[in-house]
Amino acid sequence: MEFECQESTEAFKNLANSSETNHFTSNSLTGDLELSKLSLDCNPKKGNSSSCSSKQLPPNDVFPSIWRTITDLPPALISEILNCLDPKELGVVSCVSTTLHNIASEHRVWKDFYCERWGLPAATRFSDEKSWKELFVEREYRSKTFLGRYSIDVLHGHTEAVRTVFLLASAKLIFTAGYDSVVRMWDMEEGLLISSSQPLGCTIRAVAADTKLLVAGGTDGFVHCWKAVEGLKRLFDLKGVEKPNTEFRLWEHEGPITSLALDLTRIYSGSWDMTVRVWDRSSLRCTQILRHGDWVWSLVPHDTTVASTSGSDLYVWETNSGTLLSVIHNAHVGYTYALARSRTGDFLYTGGEDGAVHMFEIITESKEHSVVQVATWIPHLGAVYALAFEFPWLVSASSDGKLALIDVRKLLRASRRSLGKRVLRVKESDRNTIEPPQRMLHGFGCNLYSVDIGADRIVCGGEGGVVRIWNFSQALEIEQRARALKGIRLENRLRRRRLQIEMNGKGGQSSRCSVAAKKNPVNGDRDNSVWHSKRDINSKVKT
Repeated sequence: MEFECQESTEAFKNLANSSETNHFTSNSLTGDLELSKLSLDCNPKKGNSSSCSSKQLPPNDVFPSIWRTITDLPPALISEILNCLDPKELGVVSCVSTTLHNIASEHRVWKDFYCERWGLPAATRFSDEKSWKELFVEREYRSKTFLGRYSIDVLHGHTEAVRTVFLLASAKLIFTAGYDSVVRMWDMEEGLLISSSQPLGCTIRAVAADTKLLVAGGTDGFVHCWKAVEGLKRLFDLKGVEKPNTEFRLWEHEGPITSLALDLTRIYSGSWDMTVRVWDRSSLRCTQILRHGDWVWSLVPHDTTVASTSGSDLYVWETNSGTLLSVIHNAHVGYTYALARSRTGDFLYTGGEDGAVHMFEIITESKEHSVVQVATWIPHLGAVYALAFEFPWLVSASSDGKLALIDVRKLLRASRRSLGKRVLRVKESDRNTIEPPQRMLHGFGCNLYSVDIGADRIVCGGEGGVVRIWNFSQALEIEQRARALKGIRLENRLRRRRLQIEMNGKGGQSSRCSVAAKKNPVNGDRDNSVWHSKRDINSKVKT
């Protein structure tokens, strides 16, 4: 059966009209019609499905203004094309030609890639001499440090178990607190105690900080706050000696504070009174109360939403209106203690009493939110008390005294390639293909209550009043030295082998003489082909 392509017919009519208005010659019109027929003929007949593909376009000199490469496209269109690529694909494009290398290397999407994974770089690390691509590649390379060698620093100072740790990487500070009711501030690089607060009168189960505010939550239901002191290198005056009136408390919770978080304008607090309260940082007033059905264990905000765990359930709220966007009931068998979130806010990670770690994705379609489980790991034999995330590493701390490091890069990369910004939903049949944790760290007896990650370090607190820091900052340098030594050993081995071959070549003549001697023996019994030693000959002479 034949059919006629309407586009081809319309193209012929347009060419004919344009030729009449522009007074083309008959030869020019005939050439254009032939070209249009070759390029737009779509009349496949029965038994011949590839009639269009078998015809070739004429040489490029027919249309001298035709676009031949992607670089001939408008810059805005090239930018939109590059926006659809992930970092690996963009890097491959930059290797095609010099022109594409310049376009892809200077493209603004590298800044987006960097910020959506790690946020804006700290002022001390940022350099105007480096492009965003160089910063991204360097940071991506540094993310491999957690697979290398490490050193362990042990911080002593707490008299009882440490319930919470917080790493402020931009200021190189570590904050810890626990059953001894004292908040301590440590130098991240040196591992030395900088300052400690006065006893706050109860157990401190949560600490959060940025460069302007430090908050600690007590079991008495208060949120104790310290404002940063201008000009003070260590930011906060925990004892109140440098500058008065920098401390204050927020009272409204009716139960112990279990979790705290900060953003630019709000303070978030979760409590065993089954509520999450949202505070305005400027007025210090509670602007929103999010009520749950059980004790609130953890929370993580992002933009205008906040995720929280209560009992065994996972909640996602809209903070401005207090609307419940989505809920996952019985996310874990038992309590859901721990919660972490990606910087983009699209992915949630939960840890529970059953020792499992789940990964969820928040999908937003036509103002409707849904939470879909993507992956599951069971790396621990005890309850998972804490989670921390810095792309691409998810770290879990458990009551079995172990830390698990999980690389989620493959899951996110596969999802970006297939569904753009949406994650690829793992089918039930593919659950077994998810890789186990890439690394397990040991060092505690039991009960790791808190963990944080950043600046090539993992900080963990638990029973015994000890804080441990796994320092991976020299991992890449150690690996490079190890590879250099391995190369030197290999080179020496090859050199010795070459010398051995040369020596064997020079000794070839003597070996041929020995073979000839064996064939033509001079002494000894020729019939028996037995050589007699000198000792035997001397004994015969003596007799």
